[in-house]
Amino acid sequence: MLVIASRSNRDATDIPPPFLPGGNLGENIRRVLSNPDAHYLTGLTNSVIVASTVTISVVLISTFAGFAFARLRFKGGRILLLIVLLTMMVPLQQMGIVPLYRVMVSLEWVGTLKAVILPYLLNGFGVFLMTQYTEQAVPNELVEAARVDGASTLRIWWNVVLPAVRPGMAVLGINTFMLIWNDFMWPMIVLTPDNPTVQVAINSLNAKYGTDYVLIFSGTAMSILPLIVVFIVFGRQIIGGLMEGAVKA
Repeated sequence: MLVIASRSNRDATDIPPPFLPGGNLGENIRRVLSNPDAHYLTGLTNSVIVASTVTISVVLISTFAGFAFARLRFKGGRILLLIVLLTMMVPLQQMGIVPLYRVMVSLEWVGTLKAVILPYLLNGFGVFLMTQYTEQAVPNELVEAARVDGASTLRIWWNVVLPAVRPGMAVLGINTFMLIWNDFMWPMIVLTPDNPTVQVAINSLNAKYGTDYVLIFSGTAMSILPLIVVFIVFGRQIIGGLMEGAVKA
């Protein structure tokens, strides 16, 4: 990807192909940013907003729900968890895309970022993952001891559960951010060409009568930079949590 992004289209079709980067990376990036059909900077900004909002929502709600299902006893809890698991067995994006689009039309959200954010604010995988992780990382005796000390449920979640499940939250955060960042079909349907996400913007870099490999590879190379940053940030949390557990052990 980096080799083609730093060369010309002629180099991209050479046989044998080049294996070393060229000197055209800066010019190719300038072409991507100035492309009138792609709106690349708008797409990059929109993807950061959408992926960050959805990731924060999924991680927080899943951690709340995981704590409730794993360590709180309430009537119908197991049935609710079963319903959450059943939602993971249905391809909701493919089967629900028509009714979901009709909902967005009725809400007059078509063409806005709300239409991309709302359907992903919660998912069953996140709830299931944090439920399983909380059961393993947070002993029931620890929760009961906090209750004896007079801690409320919210304070138990904040002071006891969150520090213990931090590695699980980091894994869920990385997974969610990558899925939303790479999502193409739903943003392609519900957003307008002048207000895209980054994946839709990369698709718009295609020339009308051919494929400009250099532009596509340059746009793709820039689009992975936020993913690398997210992996570094959350990866430290995973390693820090594992090391903390090893020291305690």
